Amino acid sequence: MGLSTLGAGAYAYKTIQESKERYASRLAMTARQSQGQESSASGAAPQGTAAPVTPIKVPSHVPFLLIGGGTAAFAAARSIRARDPGARVLIVSEDPALPYMRPPLSKELWFSDDPNVTETLRFKQWNGKERSIYFQPPSFYVPVEDLPCVENGGVAVLPGKKVVHMDVRGNTVKLNDGTQISYDKCLIATGGSPRNLPAIERAGKEVQKRLTLFRKIEDFQRLEKISREVKSITIIGGGFLGSELACALGRRARTRGLEVIQLFPENGNMGKVLPEYLSNWTTEKVRREGVNVLPNAVVKSVSVCGNRLLIQLKDGRKVETDHIVAAVGLEPNVELAKSAGLEVDSDFGGFRVNAELQARSNIWVAGDAACFYDIKLGRRRVEHHDHAVVSGRLAGENMTGAAKPYWHQSMFWSDLGPNVGYEAIGLVDSSLPTVGVFAKATAKDTPKCATELSGTGIRSESETEAEASEVQISQSSSPMPQVPKQGEDYGKGVIFYLRDKVVVGIVLWNIFNRMPIARKIIKDGEEHEDLNEVAKLFNIHED
Repeated sequence: MGLSTLGAGAYAYKTIQESKERYASRLAMTARQSQGQESSASGAAPQGTAAPVTPIKVPSHVPFLLIGGGTAAFAAARSIRARDPGARVLIVSEDPALPYMRPPLSKELWFSDDPNVTETLRFKQWNGKERSIYFQPPSFYVPVEDLPCVENGGVAVLPGKKVVHMDVRGNTVKLNDGTQISYDKCLIATGGSPRNLPAIERAGKEVQKRLTLFRKIEDFQRLEKISREVKSITIIGGGFLGSELACALGRRARTRGLEVIQLFPENGNMGKVLPEYLSNWTTEKVRREGVNVLPNAVVKSVSVCGNRLLIQLKDGRKVETDHIVAAVGLEPNVELAKSAGLEVDSDFGGFRVNAELQARSNIWVAGDAACFYDIKLGRRRVEHHDHAVVSGRLAGENMTGAAKPYWHQSMFWSDLGPNVGYEAIGLVDSSLPTVGVFAKATAKDTPKCATELSGTGIRSESETEAEASEVQISQSSSPMPQVPKQGEDYGKGVIFYLRDKVVVGIVLWNIFNRMPIARKIIKDGEEHEDLNEVAKLFNIHED
């Protein structure tokens, strides 16, 4: 991803250093007040109840306006500045925090031994190196009021503000406080909001108070605190986020006596992504982490019973718990579509854009909210960190005149702790035909070792740019990888997902730093007679 630097690196704005310090202080105050609102009313306080802060003088016009303050917006800002070093970029973000990476919120931060991790938001990667979840410190950004006049331009962040109306013809937006900003070019990177279950929405306020919809820094901070105070937490959802949080909290189940329950409607963890045999293996792995996993569980109702929550399942089973985490997917934030007259895709959700991520001639969309046309795999919408990086970067390039189509496949990864992980690319859907080729793992085949080799815990930092120059498949004298027999471990392997006999998706199970090869196979779009031979490209038989 290369997001520890932006453009040529940190810019020195000596003439406005005092303004930067005031800006950093104001950001910190905004964040503290926002968190105070969350804790004072269990996240239900209305906006605007915090003590007033000194108003920020917002420019009336900016050349580049980025709506949303997540990874896609930051990647776009980086890309814009790389191609146009004098560009002036304004990021308008609902979040009170500066742009940060989300993956550690459900991964490494939970494995930190630092008792102050919820405040520092620093963590040790699996390779032992420490870093912050923030892409850049406050001193990196230009104060908002100085953006129009600062020499050499820069990137400014307006935190805690929401764009509520967009006039596409007039090239203007209106914020929730009435402020209007005009722009030359605009990126919509509004991301998504966590879905809730209808059964929980119907349950009333008392249940809502004991519910976490996990997405942001404050959600991590709140859930971490709750995990120290209650006896039982139930996670609803068997996908990436639900399974990662289950494993993270399961560690505490062993050390603190916390009961961790995970329930979902599928037959096994990651049941919508992994083939059944691997999903079942993953479920057993999560159970070994100390989690009580309940598959084939559909929530019928949730109520308060005494001082606890009672979850009634459709098959008659009942689950008592103290707190619920709902990890059941994202709903793309497309509220601006109505005022802007932008199309929302009826099948996938999200703003419908072309292969260059354009919704209009001077409006682009990136990240979770973009329903784009992939020239290899068709229309898609993707909700992963690396896609936010790839699409944000492409949008930024196109906002500065590149006119490049989306072809570079983003990858995603999930770790069930430091010893089991996988990386994936393309269309990975368990409803597709799959072919899996496995081998016995060695001590090197873990996320921990992978990050030691690559030097980064955010693995797409080292892999998102790369693509193998060519892939040659030939007969080899190397030993043939074999599918494990009944009862054996799925140590490491490659799972190919097929559509019309062509590989459209690949999961690398405990195989790391091989994503460029997978990317090239999907880009080539060829039929392969023997996928065992293709699997050899990943060197899964190496000791």
